[in-house]
Amino acid sequence: MSRGGAARTRGVRSGLVAALVVASCGGEPEAPPPPSYDFGLPPGFADPWVPPDNPMRAEKVALGRRLFFDARLSGNGTMSCSSCHDRAKGFADGKAKPTGSTGDLVPRNAMGLANVAWFPQLTWGNPTLTTLEQQALVPLFGEVPVELGVTGAEEIVLGRLKADDDYIKAFAAAFPGEAAPIGFANIAKALASYERTLFSGRSPYDQYTYGGKADAMSEAALRGMDLFFSERMECYHCHSGVNFTTAYRSADTKHQEMDFHNTGLYNLGADGAYPPGGEGLFEFTGDPRDKGKFRVPSLRNVELTAPYMHDGSVATLEDVVDHYAAGGRTLPDGPFAGIGSQNPNKNPLVKGFVITADEKADLVAFMKSFTDTEFVSEPDPPAP
Repeated sequence: MSRGGAARTRGVRSGLVAALVVASCGGEPEAPPPPSYDFGLPPGFADPWVPPDNPMRAEKVALGRRLFFDARLSGNGTMSCSSCHDRAKGFADGKAKPTGSTGDLVPRNAMGLANVAWFPQLTWGNPTLTTLEQQALVPLFGEVPVELGVTGAEEIVLGRLKADDDYIKAFAAAFPGEAAPIGFANIAKALASYERTLFSGRSPYDQYTYGGKADAMSEAALRGMDLFFSERMECYHCHSGVNFTTAYRSADTKHQEMDFHNTGLYNLGADGAYPPGGEGLFEFTGDPRDKGKFRVPSLRNVELTAPYMHDGSVATLEDVVDHYAAGGRTLPDGPFAGIGSQNPNKNPLVKGFVITADEKADLVAFMKSFTDTEFVSEPDPPAP
């Protein structure tokens, strides 16, 4: 879902998002207003932003949940959204880079989806996808790379849904008043509605911080928390708030700035380039200073979402700590050899620090306290 990159949006046919949204609204009778939706949020969470043209409905969430886990939503019927977003892995997939339904390698690591409703930018490096409704169309219709591979198989996919009596009833309930509710704009709206309910806020950290449970975190995790929020480590400058990221939008957010950072993962050439096809924000702005800049990922359930970074090139949390302690990664040989700490585009807060083995273990213990076992253990719906 959340794997940004210029190649992915170039692979979606021009005007597709706008055309599908318009098609979903034109000529249909006005639907009755939906009832107020209760997100059932845990302490510490503000209501998420919801686009006015896709108000939350329980029926829409239920439909989106079913679609999310249904392989019939792919062109060849082999993959679902959950193929790359596995609940047990924090809605990531455990791979460096996913593979699409036809075998194409996707250029970005699959982000976890916990609390995605509060993200104003939804992928690693694409600043233009700012709603879950827009983003859902990319894995559906993208051609470079192919993910779900619906392009060219639109009628086949819709035919599968229209032939299912349960889907006929579910779409009618989710989009009341529409004469022909089964379509891709409504599929995107239902998927987005379901994804907005994927909130994680009952981890040991949450129980300690918001629930007043003094023994929820281990002593090691508490020591690690002190390190995480220290000026020596600087972690909290980019990983803060309820999602441990700088990207945040709630129902009350008035203004959201674009926020992408280079952490010195690579340093190729004089201008700090990253490997071709993985240069982040630069692929959209063309500004050399944006080479290697990516959105700060959430640390929610980070213990479960390995491997790490935009390309999945860092295997463990211990390796992540080593990367930041060094102020950037050094690759001594190979096609991407370079000294990341010297990347001219690197965020100056990634300056390196001294850390002992015991401190590193404590810091990792703190990050593991973000694991929400209740969130990842909910059973998935049965296969259709």
